[in-house]
Amino acid sequence: MLEPTNNNELPPIPGKRYFTIGEVSELCAVKPHVLRYWEQEFPQLKPVKRRGNRRYYQRQDVVMIREIRSLLYEQGYTIGGARLQLSDNQQKEAPKNDPQMIQQLRMEMEEVLKILTL
Repeated sequence: MLEPTNNNELPPIPGKRYFTIGEVSELCAVKPHVLRYWEQEFPQLKPVKRRGNRRYYQRQDVVMIREIRSLLYEQGYTIGGARLQLSDNQQKEAPKNDPQMIQQLRMEMEEVLKILTL
């Protein structure tokens, strides 16, 4: 088992589009079998699978894994507690259907359409 450490001590995430499970393992200080297990436990974590079920993680997946790691190893959450915490965070961050925002977006789109038709 890994010692709890601060996410600030983890290496920076390179500017790549896709990462292999080995690269993510090093970037997040978590063993590959733990990453595969977390995929089963956290519905938010879904790497792209290609050729022979090889996993390719995107940047948002790496950030999510670091957040999961922090919740479990540093903050002491259980798997179920971390799952609830992540789903609560996503619900808070989800945009609401604000009528004013929709109206503003519609006006902006109409302006773009006018520019494109000229």
